[in-house]
Amino acid sequence: MTFRCFILTLGLLVMLAGYGCATPVAGGITKLGYSIQVGAFSEVKNAERLTAKLQDQGVDAFYFKKESGLFAVRFGDFPSRRAAKSAAKKIVGQLGIDSFFVAAPLKKPLVLESEPVTSAHVEKPVRKQSRDDMGYIAARTAERFIGIPYQWGGNTVVDGMDCSGFVRAVYNLCGVNIPRTSAEQFRVGRRVGVEELVDGDLVFFGSSDDKISHVGLYVGNNHFVHAPRRGDDIKISPLQGNGYFKKFIGARRYF
Repeated sequence: MTFRCFILTLGLLVMLAGYGCATPVAGGITKLGYSIQVGAFSEVKNAERLTAKLQDQGVDAFYFKKESGLFAVRFGDFPSRRAAKSAAKKIVGQLGIDSFFVAAPLKKPLVLESEPVTSAHVEKPVRKQSRDDMGYIAARTAERFIGIPYQWGGNTVVDGMDCSGFVRAVYNLCGVNIPRTSAEQFRVGRRVGVEELVDGDLVFFGSSDDKISHVGLYVGNNHFVHAPRRGDDIKISPLQGNGYFKKFIGARRYF
């Protein structure tokens, strides 16, 4: 890396840290501020390459499939449109990109206060969902990823990051920041039983509460969407009735 590239990268990281605007909710869950969206690619590989370039510069970026079928890339969490626009000009300018879109925070607030996970659990009625329910929206968003050969690009990615990175990207699109790893995600949110699952809940797998190895997003009818392994296609699988349920540890709700 040349000295100039090092200074640009260092400045970029400092800039992103200074503009971060995560609004605390509880237990590591935050509301997302303004974010930056670039690209409208017909080929997923182009979105993947752009994501990798951003991540190589230390930017927490992800790509996703829009309702139109095109792929776009998003990153950032900024306190204002002005801050996002200023950062975008510097970041995308370094990559030779001449256009971007500033995505405003979703107006619908989080409706769940996170609660600590304890051994005691009081059963609660299953929440009724409508088409404007954020859990329902998260599930439909996750379904748009099915079939994408998802790979959390960049050189700093570790094995096992893709499953948690995928559900984090879905929640990000719904205006919510959740922790990065599946173990951290399991420790926050509201504990729900398998009989209480609704669209948008996260389902976790592993050998114990302390050894979470996989996570997916529940989409109803005993199915969840997940990224099985690095480079594999995002897919939908039955929760009960297959090998996954043998390692089912529990579920969490964030909305």
